Amino acid sequence: MHAAVPPSCSAPSVRLAAALLIAVATPLAGQATAPTQPPTQEALVARLREEARTDTRVYERLQFLCDRIGPRIAGSLPFQQAVRWAEATFREDNHEAVRSEPVKVRLWVRGRERAVMTAPVEHDLPMLGLGESVGTTGIEAPVVVVRTLEELGPQVKGKIVLFEPDLPASATAGALYGIFAHFRTSGPSQAAAAGAVAALVRSVPPVSLATPHTGTLEYDADKPKIPAAALDAEHADWIARLARAGVEVRVRLEMEAHDAGLVDTANVVAEIRGAERPQEIVVIGAHLDSWDVGQGAQDDGVGVVHVIEAMRLIRGLGVRPARTIRAVLFANEEHGLEGGKAYAAAHAGERHVAAVETDLGSGRPLKWSASGTLQQLGWFLTAAQPVGLPVEAGGGGADISPLKDQGVLVATLHGDLERYFEVHHTEADTLDKVDPALLREGLGVVAALAWRLANAPLP
Repeated sequence: MHAAVPPSCSAPSVRLAAALLIAVATPLAGQATAPTQPPTQEALVARLREEARTDTRVYERLQFLCDRIGPRIAGSLPFQQAVRWAEATFREDNHEAVRSEPVKVRLWVRGRERAVMTAPVEHDLPMLGLGESVGTTGIEAPVVVVRTLEELGPQVKGKIVLFEPDLPASATAGALYGIFAHFRTSGPSQAAAAGAVAALVRSVPPVSLATPHTGTLEYDADKPKIPAAALDAEHADWIARLARAGVEVRVRLEMEAHDAGLVDTANVVAEIRGAERPQEIVVIGAHLDSWDVGQGAQDDGVGVVHVIEAMRLIRGLGVRPARTIRAVLFANEEHGLEGGKAYAAAHAGERHVAAVETDLGSGRPLKWSASGTLQQLGWFLTAAQPVGLPVEAGGGGADISPLKDQGVLVATLHGDLERYFEVHHTEADTLDKVDPALLREGLGVVAALAWRLANAPLP
């Protein structure tokens, strides 16, 4: 865990807290003139939180994204439909500078796939090919079970490797996912280097219910590419028990997975123009793509509608922020970060004050994690204080990591993740797993933080 921001880091900004400016009372186009006495920052934050708690549109928009568009791997036809929907939604809400900004992504296509245990019994195995995996018309081989990458050796040559790691009994859902991600990303190339013909990875969710989890792998350029897939926990454990008992297990793997080449797609951008310092930008973002299974509800449909509705609620205040608030719905967070990289490159000359990401589902909001200089973190701590969530140093989110590399303060919303990782990257990531009340709570803190960052004076 990262340590919390030490009190000393925030001292310069804390001294500024009493001098925080009230909102700039410049009315938005088409709305009534602001009152003679503008509302205070505290009143506006409270209003955003309260309106979020009664917002019905946020769930309705998530329902449309999930039920009418569904899973949307970057570059696919459903993803292109999601781009058009998001742009139309921002225009419907009367935002400024609504546009699609070009991004090129490599389209990975799963195709049909199947894993079958052929010995000691014949049994279909729940599986999901790992993103970016190559395909196979059919490989059948004995399975060798390993617990660590270091156990790979001559015994795996010509075999299918199953990574079945030891799991700490006290590990959190997030820690379990980190273990799975380690083997998923590095395991296939390491197995190939040792002579394996395919790789299987045990999914490591807190609850499985015969549900495998996908995710991207990272092939090493100097090693052979072998097909790779994830198995659900129950069947992977079964194979491991048989192997420990000295029983040979054979598996046949068929995968149509392939790279369909470069595709033109886009990030979707919208703005609420700042009244005092429009050249200073606060980004709030989420990734519009998902994996090609489930509906992409928690990952990251929730974040998408957090961003869309936060913009609508802020515009509804009738008062312009001091800085420009820019919404960015990124392309291809899941297997390449092309959207985040393209945005950072296209806007490198602009003055980004902060970038906030929401990509961890609809669990109860618990904290912000933020990365930046001590001065930036002190300012963020002061600005975020009225929102009511603690701040932890470190992290910040994948899509905005290229901005972090440019020296921009970055932050991400963390909620309760125990249920999130049960469905993350699975067929079960569907709308019914989203609690509407908690969805609205997340919306409220995202909107309130965006407003505070767009108005708090810099040290």
